Amino acid sequence: MSVVALEVSDGQEREFLALTGRLQALVRSKGYGTNQLLQDGSHPRRYYDIRIWRNADAAAKAEGDTDIDSLRSDLAKHIQSTPLVDVAWAVEVGLAAAGPWQERRSVSDRRAVADRRTENAPFAGVDKRVNLERRMGPRRTSEPLRLTTFGAPAANPPHANIVLAARIARDRAMAAFSEFKVGAALETTDGRIITGCNIENSTYGLTMCAERVAIFKAVSEGYRSFKRIVVVADTSQPTSPCGACRQMLWEFAGDIEVILADLDKIKTTHRLKDLLPHPFDARFIE
Repeated sequence: MSVVALEVSDGQEREFLALTGRLQALVRSKGYGTNQLLQDGSHPRRYYDIRIWRNADAAAKAEGDTDIDSLRSDLAKHIQSTPLVDVAWAVEVGLAAAGPWQERRSVSDRRAVADRRTENAPFAGVDKRVNLERRMGPRRTSEPLRLTTFGAPAANPPHANIVLAARIARDRAMAAFSEFKVGAALETTDGRIITGCNIENSTYGLTMCAERVAIFKAVSEGYRSFKRIVVVADTSQPTSPCGACRQMLWEFAGDIEVILADLDKIKTTHRLKDLLPHPFDARFIE
């Protein structure tokens, strides 16, 4: 998965969007994965090009594809591009809060110094990112980013942003034992998106599902009201939340909408009460 920030030249938006639409269709038709384009609502000529490859081989083939390379060369005439180094953070912030560009301008010089120190260093794992966030504090802003997804209508169904967020979260899953990756994206009533992925452990009983990771993150950040959750897995049949996740979602989110999707489309949509018709909750212990 790769994310590139794009700044479109003034007056070139129409040609840029036309070329991007062709690129999206080409990536899908050749089976490489998906290529989504998100617009930063506070900066009309700023976009985020998100490429989610099916696997490493597909990514390598796409990079060597002459048709794709030709389209990108044409696109380069209309844009300035900036690869986002901290991909996971940039995408999550972009989908859930303020745009990465706006956020980077507002952080202190300490963050800039830290970025320069690690710019050319190999990725050192999750701990470095977590420790940096603890030092700098939570990346939260008061105004959510307004995002628009471009492309063919069939490629951008309702809830496209939250489904895309769940697919991106799935790529972060730590599933070394089962190799079964799941992503979840939970939407609050005010439009925030909090993501989660399954995290496995050599002590299997400590493994945590994507849905519970998302709800724990949301509750720990102070959110208490939710509209829907999207669960994404690369399976032919819809992958629904396990019993423990259904119970936990009911406890903290109530009868929310549950959207089940794969890497290409939404499979089914349910109400949580239909997936958990006889839940145990506080009514039994009050």
